[in-house]
Amino acid sequence: MNYRKMPGSNEELSVLGFGCMRFPLTAEGKIEREASEEMLLCAVDRGVNYIDTAWPYHSGESEPFVGDVLYRKGLRKKVKLATKLPSWLIKSREDMDHYLEEQFKRLKTDYIDYYLVHALNRGYWKNLKENGIFDFLDCVKRDGRVKNIGFSFHDDLDLFKEITDSYEWDFCQIQYNYLDVKYQAGREGLDYAAARDIGVIVMEPLRGGKIAGKHPAQVQRILDGLDKPYSNAEWALRWVWDHKKVVTLLSGMSTKEQVEENIKVASDIDEEGLDSREREAIDEIRKIYLSKIQAHCTECKYCMPCPSGVNIPRVFKFYNEAHIFGDIKKSRDEYRRFIGEKEQAHNCIKCGKCEKLCPQNIEIIKHLKAASELLED
Repeated sequence: MNYRKMPGSNEELSVLGFGCMRFPLTAEGKIEREASEEMLLCAVDRGVNYIDTAWPYHSGESEPFVGDVLYRKGLRKKVKLATKLPSWLIKSREDMDHYLEEQFKRLKTDYIDYYLVHALNRGYWKNLKENGIFDFLDCVKRDGRVKNIGFSFHDDLDLFKEITDSYEWDFCQIQYNYLDVKYQAGREGLDYAAARDIGVIVMEPLRGGKIAGKHPAQVQRILDGLDKPYSNAEWALRWVWDHKKVVTLLSGMSTKEQVEENIKVASDIDEEGLDSREREAIDEIRKIYLSKIQAHCTECKYCMPCPSGVNIPRVFKFYNEAHIFGDIKKSRDEYRRFIGEKEQAHNCIKCGKCEKLCPQNIEIIKHLKAASELLED
């Protein structure tokens, strides 16, 4: 296993972190405990020392499961345990202490190595500041309940910079992969945090598995032409690790085979990383995929709120992904899963308010109609 140092503390973290949000499931949708424990133990035994969970993962089952395994197997002090404050549930300063204490119980521990303010966006951040987040973070760091303070992020670059500059963070967590170099924090955000000695942890290195599976023939030919025995998943992981400012990346693994493959890759990388030809090839792949985008939405949210309740940026996310990856069925399933009926595209009444506000001059009404036809029954 390869390790990189977290700026500030100089703690060595495995370049591969175990994301505990995609364990295998039983027919009832619960964590398949025997197989999942085997995966977790295999990872730790092979050198993975960063374990990442959160309050909502597996409908609240992930934290208790992870805590139980680490406690029973005597592994708590062998790993760096990360979990997150559920930002969307916070209504008061007292709530922050409440949820942290509940997490201690769930995880069977009295301290957290890496604690993140979860899933920050503009709304959550405003609410947290009004309810005393900085006082909470100061307290938990001072009294030793938390060793390292960070945040995970899901909004635009300007807000990322604002949050980064607002507190003495130890680390942050961003979505980053070879398609999403200008999405949310992106490459500029990565560099911005690293320049301030804030450790960077990457989530979604495989974009939810979408760039780990089968590519269109045009893309696959480019990778095959590089003449390396790498799987599509390995190319995506190696691309992230090629960024030396990334301390570790999280992989939400669902099978023992995925654990073993990712550990093999994480143990094989070297500091030289990709060569110029390989980087250029992946840049070309990005251009091919992004050329398939239909609605060039930057998720700035100037179009929101929609008078009819349509979640325009969210609709466009799944609409674009259906075209980018060509998996209409998967996009339809995710669309129904993540967008409530009242926020779906068919609710558009063609009032045109959004189009007047869109800085990208997107023909929003036209694309919402197309999204509805493509993704809805």
